[in-house]
Amino acid sequence: MAICCQSPFKPINVSFNPNPNSTSRKSLLICNFSHSKSQSVPLVCEPEPVLTSARAFAPATVANLGPGFDFLGCAVDGLGDFVSVTVDPTIHPGQLSISDISGPFSSSKKLSKNPLYNCAGIAAIAAMKLLGIRSVGLSLSLEKGLPLGSGLGSSAASAAAAAAAVNAIFGGPLSSLDLVYAGLESESKVSGYHADNIAPAIMGGFVLIRSYEPLDLMKLDFPADKNLFFVLVSPEFEAPTKKMRAALPAEIGMPHHVWNCSQAGALVAAVLRGDVEGLGRAMSSDKVVEPRRAPLIPGMEAVKRVAVEAGAFGCTISGAGPTAVAVTDSEEKGREIGETMVEAFWKEGDLKSLAVVKRLDRVGARVVSSIPR
Repeated sequence: MAICCQSPFKPINVSFNPNPNSTSRKSLLICNFSHSKSQSVPLVCEPEPVLTSARAFAPATVANLGPGFDFLGCAVDGLGDFVSVTVDPTIHPGQLSISDISGPFSSSKKLSKNPLYNCAGIAAIAAMKLLGIRSVGLSLSLEKGLPLGSGLGSSAASAAAAAAAVNAIFGGPLSSLDLVYAGLESESKVSGYHADNIAPAIMGGFVLIRSYEPLDLMKLDFPADKNLFFVLVSPEFEAPTKKMRAALPAEIGMPHHVWNCSQAGALVAAVLRGDVEGLGRAMSSDKVVEPRRAPLIPGMEAVKRVAVEAGAFGCTISGAGPTAVAVTDSEEKGREIGETMVEAFWKEGDLKSLAVVKRLDRVGARVVSSIPR
């Protein structure tokens, strides 16, 4: 199915300082914009494709990091999704079609090839809207490297890679913020309007969402000379984000509000200082979200306990779960911690699981191969 993508977004004011390494957007392409369904001003200039095809990768992400619910996330190296986009003369100009979806996980077979119901398709269409593409048609193929409902930003990885690939086809005129907005169009339809997965998937590293209205993103630089390893243990259990969000309290008391704010502040300070031990303590200290979600993931509370006992500086739920994430400053120690966490998931939750130890991804979504026109 091909979908037309000529509808524009509504302009708004956006406060954002893009990554200096990213391509700055041209003024004639606008655009400060939102995802309002109301009418808006159309884009005024359509770029020509400079590539015949582009293949992009976007990394897995860990959202929340304990007390940073909906406003803090980071990218993880070595895990993620690939999206290939090709200029296709068989597709009607201004439209997008999904030609193929593949991946090692059975859950990938659940994904629709209708671009309106696919994370990559929605983000690709949003990027085409921002670019004002009307003269060429595109086909897209998705290679899922992440399982659905894993708590590792599976939908965001697909969306980020798709937006980056579309942008590359037309010479990369969109900024990081534009690509985040394109990804948010997808995330809002899948799991809610939150940027703590899509922002780090696009920008890499740690990203703080300072505000949503207007969207204001702050990249937090973890010192390059410090060692940080994430121990990610994913059980064979699906935790849909919408279901896990439904478990959250509608209101919280002032003591828990103050506590979580102080822990979030400590977490940000630890990131900027490269203090892995302090980062771990802060991410283990959530009193609002984790207590509601952990009981819904069999064995999670025991997994957190044994991770710390095995030497992890801290452990919490990655995003909405079910993946558990612990942090350490040693890869070898991380493997040992992962083994104890896998054992706990099996003994306490009757769940098989897989552990991996990964570094911080500092780059975010990027093009890995392309064919020029």
